[in-house]
Amino acid sequence: IVGETAALQLIARAGDGSMRDALSLLDQAIAFGSGRVETAAVSTMLGSIDRRQVMRLLEALAANDAPGLLCQIAELDENAPDYAVVLAELLSLLQRVALTQAAPDVLTDDEVMDPAELRRFAEMLPPEEVQLFYQIALLGRRDLPLAPDPRGGFEMALLRMLCFRPAA
Repeated sequence: IVGETAALQLIARAGDGSMRDALSLLDQAIAFGSGRVETAAVSTMLGSIDRRQVMRLLEALAANDAPGLLCQIAELDENAPDYAVVLAELLSLLQRVALTQAAPDVLTDDEVMDPAELRRFAEMLPPEEVQLFYQIALLGRRDLPLAPDPRGGFEMALLRMLCFRPAA
């Protein structure tokens, strides 16, 4: 059995603290990938989204680019994602950016995020915006089931990030 570290990390995260669930997912991944546990196959199996799409969302937010942000959401919507998962991925990215800002020397290469990308976002976004975006995404994820439709709830959470930025 051949396994990529990033694929195993995806399985561990999907197991959500349960060793039994993670082992079950690993068995499924082995069968799904014909003995190979590769990141792309595991992402497909888990219904994960491409992290580059989440990074493009954050780039549009950092640029204060509402049309670009809506374009990225429309592109994302073509794959009918679970918007709670997309918000979770955005939260994970924002958390890593905040850690990079707070302790850049502690940055490790965990194969989930490229350290150079994290540094780029850490330089691009003021820490106050990272913290605010994190809080808005967290509340948006909590409130998503209350929205009339998931995409609309997701859009509103990201539009709040644009509208409620700290004054320069």
